[in-house]
Amino acid sequence: MAFATISSDLSYWHKQSKPLFDNLIWNIPEQKTGHVAVIGGNSQNFSTVVRISEFINQNFPIKTLTTVLPDALRGKLPPLPNLDFLPSTESGSLAKSRQLELAFSNPNATLVIGDLSRNSATAVALSDAITKSASEPNLLVLARDSVDLLSPESSSWLNRPNTTIIASMAQLQKLFRAVYYPRMILLSQPLVPTIETLHKFTLTYPVTLLTFHQDNIIVAQSGEVSTTHLVDTGYSPISLWSGQLAARITALGLYNPKQSFAATTAAILMH
Repeated sequence: MAFATISSDLSYWHKQSKPLFDNLIWNIPEQKTGHVAVIGGNSQNFSTVVRISEFINQNFPIKTLTTVLPDALRGKLPPLPNLDFLPSTESGSLAKSRQLELAFSNPNATLVIGDLSRNSATAVALSDAITKSASEPNLLVLARDSVDLLSPESSSWLNRPNTTIIASMAQLQKLFRAVYYPRMILLSQPLVPTIETLHKFTLTYPVTLLTFHQDNIIVAQSGEVSTTHLVDTGYSPISLWSGQLAARITALGLYNPKQSFAATTAAILMH
């Protein structure tokens, strides 16, 4: 694979204090539209999946919202609308199945929100389903521990278009190592070298990245980079990873297809 060269003028760097893409925040349909799947959970932990599904349902006009959980949880949850229980491993996490593949290919947007456990069979199952959805890819958003689980398999899915990865710097390190990327991202490095590396990485791989470094939320896609000071947002260093930002990114990405960089950047200042 040929690796992109780094531009020295930083003209690709967009600093957001006021909304850079304010029109997208207002571009939310009045009528319910689209199909979103929220995937995650295991037999011991599923609270984030249910909580984020409820958040999306209450805040965005989604026509169909499906919450996808392993069937090891069947009977452990009260009756909730649009719950899909998929085959699970013996340990109670998601297993490889045709239903799981459809959860990645049928909806207009799929959010893998985490609570997945560290089961290697689940990692392979998810990676395989993601790869099979790459021919006509819907929006895919990976967040929280799904990034940790899927990083070892990333060489098989990182070239999938229309994929957004919401990851801490430590998670990005794992991702970079997994694909033997020659320029490492360091937790201790200043902001500018980090921006340069993400610029180059997203010229090499067709993904959208969101991370947090040096008090800035950073978005990178196709070589373009935006930064937003955390103090200009409604987030804290902890709430940034709660799943609500991932939900907003999923919704704005659904309503604004093929505008992943703009939608992800706009979602940061959306309340």
